[in-house]
Amino acid sequence: MINKRRHFLKSTLAAGVAPFISGGIAGAQIIGANNRLRLAVAGLNGRGKSHIDGFLGQKGVEIAYLIDPDKKVLAQRMADLRKKVEGKGLPFTTKGVSDVREALADKNLDALSIATPNHWHSLMTIWAAQAGKHVYVEKPMSHDVAEGRICVEAQQKYGVVIQHGTQRRSDAGIAGLSEAIRAGKFGRLKISYGYCCKPRGGIGFDKVAAPPENLDWNLWRGPAQLDDYHANYAHYDWHWFWKTGNGDMNNQGTHQLDVAAWALDEDQTNPTRVMSMGGRFQWNDQGETPNTMMGMAEYPNGQWAFFNVRNVNYKGYERQVENEYYFEDGGRIIRNKYYAPGSKKGESVKVPQGDVTPGGNWGSFITACREGKPEMANGNVLEAHYGCVLGHLMNNSYRLGDKVPFNAKAGRFGDNAPAAEHFGKLHSIMADGVGVPKDGAEYVVGPWLKFDPKAEKHVGDNAAVANALLKDSNRKGFEVPALGKV
Repeated sequence: MINKRRHFLKSTLAAGVAPFISGGIAGAQIIGANNRLRLAVAGLNGRGKSHIDGFLGQKGVEIAYLIDPDKKVLAQRMADLRKKVEGKGLPFTTKGVSDVREALADKNLDALSIATPNHWHSLMTIWAAQAGKHVYVEKPMSHDVAEGRICVEAQQKYGVVIQHGTQRRSDAGIAGLSEAIRAGKFGRLKISYGYCCKPRGGIGFDKVAAPPENLDWNLWRGPAQLDDYHANYAHYDWHWFWKTGNGDMNNQGTHQLDVAAWALDEDQTNPTRVMSMGGRFQWNDQGETPNTMMGMAEYPNGQWAFFNVRNVNYKGYERQVENEYYFEDGGRIIRNKYYAPGSKKGESVKVPQGDVTPGGNWGSFITACREGKPEMANGNVLEAHYGCVLGHLMNNSYRLGDKVPFNAKAGRFGDNAPAAEHFGKLHSIMADGVGVPKDGAEYVVGPWLKFDPKAEKHVGDNAAVANALLKDSNRKGFEVPALGKV
């Protein structure tokens, strides 16, 4: 099997891309004196707290900047960090700023860690690469398909490390299982299945209002084409609006989508066709993204990725944030047990540990930065891109869907018996567990969308409307550059 790091190096950096670029824009940052790495964390309200703690625990790392457009959040995180740093008997040197560009202008800054809302992820990644800074970017790396490809181009041009916030890429056990599946240990893989089923609730309705004085609304929305503020945007429920988030499919689901894609044959990049269906049931709120979803994608080699989002809570709810694998001979892996064809008794899966850079997600990133080797990232820019594209395309099918009556035959699966079977299980949960009424409720059923995996464009029926969803428009002053112009 080809080592993933050698493969990444061969396919990107070795293709004539130098690690340092002349011509006015910096190449990959050289780590400072005494191997000390100076890092900035952008986006501090939620996941950013974990970034601060994670990097604070790494030797030789200085958190040089904290960045957030909310003055209250910024002040609180600065106070928290000061207490931790001074508690170790160290001087507190961190600077708090509202605009990421101020930090990126610091020639002594080595890396940027991004934990902002999704609509900012790619633009900050690209800006950081252009400034010669390494990047740790939360999932999903991209808010749409096109900007993800531009992140790939930026990494290849400037030679920086880009590591995706898919922590499972740092798990040697999952790496070993993916490598074993690809090697055919369990037979040929047919369906790689991911679940993002965790209980959530509705968000109600918030009226348009003036942004609070502590929030720089211009910086918060950045590239997102938003005019009016309402309190459901800041600071978490932006996930459930298309202009700022990607629903749970590319929120929590990005982790399981990435693991699903990891097990497919190594030469597979993007699918050739996708469809999805679902709905936003029971909550009756202003959120836009589905809380229930079944998506499927076929790859050029005939393998499939299935995905299940189920966030509506009910008595007896089964939380599933996991992956399953189904093989052509009828074997399957469910909850780390392998079931031989026709068998109802599973045996614990035992495979060797896989190829990861040690140190967990935080430590591996620091190691890759110090070594100046993008191929050492656990979840590199290409892996990030392909995993995110899978979720984006499923979301886009849903966004183009039609409403149909809520029933077990609502899907458009053709002769795909496994798809019909798994949707049947989901429908049963929604009807019998959640209690979605049979009369009056509706599914949104998306069209099958054909996709050219190399050109990363839709073809065939619905191509025009589907291609329009591949790239969001951006606000003036916050434009994601076009391909070839990074």
